[in-house]
Amino acid sequence: MKNILVVGAAWVGDAILSEPMLAYLRACFPSGRLDVLAPPWTQGVLQRIESINEIINLPFAHGVLDLPGRWRLGRQLRKTYDQAIILPNSLKSALIPWFAGIPERTGYLGEQRYGLINDLRHLERDRLPLMGQRFLALAAPAHAPTPALPSPRLRVDFTNQQRLLKERGLTLDRPIAILCPGAEFGPAKRWPTAHFIQVARSWIADGWQVWLMGSPKDRDIANVIASALSSPQCHQLCGTTTLADAVDLMALGQRVVTNDSGLMHMAAALDRPMAALFGSSSPEFTPPLSSAARIFHLKLPCSPCFQRECPLHHLNCLNQLTAEAVMAHFNTPPTS
Repeated sequence: MKNILVVGAAWVGDAILSEPMLAYLRACFPSGRLDVLAPPWTQGVLQRIESINEIINLPFAHGVLDLPGRWRLGRQLRKTYDQAIILPNSLKSALIPWFAGIPERTGYLGEQRYGLINDLRHLERDRLPLMGQRFLALAAPAHAPTPALPSPRLRVDFTNQQRLLKERGLTLDRPIAILCPGAEFGPAKRWPTAHFIQVARSWIADGWQVWLMGSPKDRDIANVIASALSSPQCHQLCGTTTLADAVDLMALGQRVVTNDSGLMHMAAALDRPMAALFGSSSPEFTPPLSSAARIFHLKLPCSPCFQRECPLHHLNCLNQLTAEAVMAHFNTPPTS
């Protein structure tokens, strides 16, 4: 038996991509504890990962060190774990396992974390191009072959799903197309609102209903889309659900169109038919890991630039990705 603490990823999509690693650890140590130390904003998807025993709250905002707070949390976790696996590459993410005195602390070199990490791995970027592979490699012994990377999987709470449908007045009488117009990183990852409107209007005319999903930060964009459509078949859900609720609603989508975002990885982990739209980012590092996903990426000379806003002020990487091209991907008739 081995008790393991995983210091979880800082972003929703990365947390979902850690699921294969967690499943691998559970298979290796079926009777051990497998806990995840995670910030509040990722815990909703972690609740839907079967392998985890307990989610421990990491109460620090992005970029906040709070050395005394990390020391206190580390002391609370003393004499509990045999190993810590630290997914983020930051210095501060390695402090709590060190303060906790966990004897084996595994992670990549990152921000010169000598001493804090005593099972130090050097990242072979060419051998492990995908983030999911890099996480999985940390779960295997040093110098061992990295296990094959399966698709992430999230559990659906069907009782909660039925509650959500009833509370929000949603029905299943028409097939469901889910549009995710937001992206936390910035405008250079967001497909134009006009393109989302064109897709939604066409599909509603073809007999579909459209659900707009996203965080509270996506509400303004979603309201623009909903206002332009002015249809009872458009349901604006951005900012109205918890992250765990979003999993249960996303599972009902028969088509999903999404920017490169946490919801893209959620749809992939639920194996939803999907168009995944990439602009300033690259699908070569964090693609949706699902055979049901189709990646749209124009591969212009200026992309990927990895900028929050288009440095050339034209956003051709997304503007030139047409609604017609995305709709053509979904060439099967709607089914109830």
